[in-house]
Amino acid sequence: MAASSKRPKPKPNTQKKVKTVKKRRSARRGKSNKRSDRSVLIRRVIVGLVVVGFLIAVGYSYMTTDKRAKAVVVDEEVIYPYSQEEILKELSQIRAKHPSKHPTKEIEQTHKKVQKKKQPKNIAQQRVPVGKVKDEGRVKKERSVTAKAPVTEGEKAAARKPHNGKVALAYRGERPRLVIIIDDVHTRAQLEAIRTLPFHVTPSIFPPYALAKHSNRLAEGLNHYMIHLPMESGSAQFNAQTKTLMRSFSRLQMYERVKELRRLFPNAVYINNHTGSTFTSNYRAMKQLYDLLKAEGFVFVDSFTVGSSKVKKIAHEEGDAYVRRDIFIDNRQDIGYIHNQLKKAVKVAKKNGYAIAIGHPHKSTIKALKEAKPILKDVDVVYIDEIYKRE
Repeated sequence: MAASSKRPKPKPNTQKKVKTVKKRRSARRGKSNKRSDRSVLIRRVIVGLVVVGFLIAVGYSYMTTDKRAKAVVVDEEVIYPYSQEEILKELSQIRAKHPSKHPTKEIEQTHKKVQKKKQPKNIAQQRVPVGKVKDEGRVKKERSVTAKAPVTEGEKAAARKPHNGKVALAYRGERPRLVIIIDDVHTRAQLEAIRTLPFHVTPSIFPPYALAKHSNRLAEGLNHYMIHLPMESGSAQFNAQTKTLMRSFSRLQMYERVKELRRLFPNAVYINNHTGSTFTSNYRAMKQLYDLLKAEGFVFVDSFTVGSSKVKKIAHEEGDAYVRRDIFIDNRQDIGYIHNQLKKAVKVAKKNGYAIAIGHPHKSTIKALKEAKPILKDVDVVYIDEIYKRE
């Protein structure tokens, strides 16, 4: 009876246990999957924010490339689509691909030839040959000032201190004077458009470069023009233009470039800078160039593309009058805007006796100037050389 009263133990339900374990495991996997999805999403968001921040930083640095430390940019160097796109495509190097085997001899020969040429009778080109100065009607010999350690005779020639007359402005006339300069001229059509204007406008011509290899010929027969010299800016694209003057150039390299400009434009007197915010704000480089230009009879007019330009300081150290651009008239290619800029230029001229306004050979600029006679009725619009004093 005792044996029959014992009940058999119930067998464990293994199937239920297996299902329960599977459910628990799947629940845990679901939670872990959710956690991993969240972490992946967070990582993606972080990566996206980093990429966006990087793009913003790159864009900001590109926009502010030309704004040097502690330099006040007065007028930005504007990209002009009619010719600057062509310039940006240009891949020419600063130096010629096949330089002469004996550059020193060529420099010395060219220097002698230029000394023999008859110089025009104006304040910028009345100078005494290197090595002599005038003193009360007599000519006295003077020691040449050379570089500290010149390597070649060419460097010695380049290092000589120029002896030239002072650059002075004309006395104020009865009416204020306004000089309008059209920069970036490199085609015959642009020059002809300037000639159609009803008053005196000074073209500033690019030296030859890849897309205008004979631009210097535009100056043939002209009595009033300038050279528009490419100089280093904060933009690597603009600096790629042929033979852009860089602040890293040696005095000899600058000397060679200045001599080349004299050969290309034998009658030129006035030069202004194309871009050049970096170069003109560097005292050492600008001082070397200023002295070399003056020795060749050139007068430098500051386009004033940056507020930290050192040209004024250098000109006053030389005892010269400092002339700079007052107004850019066509940073926006809109006739109304251009007319307003011309009105500002007239006000400056009335205040100071003269003013310098710079534009470019856009169709809108030419049209605006043709319609600007009423705006300019109170000033005399003159060529650049008409504000300088002649002896």
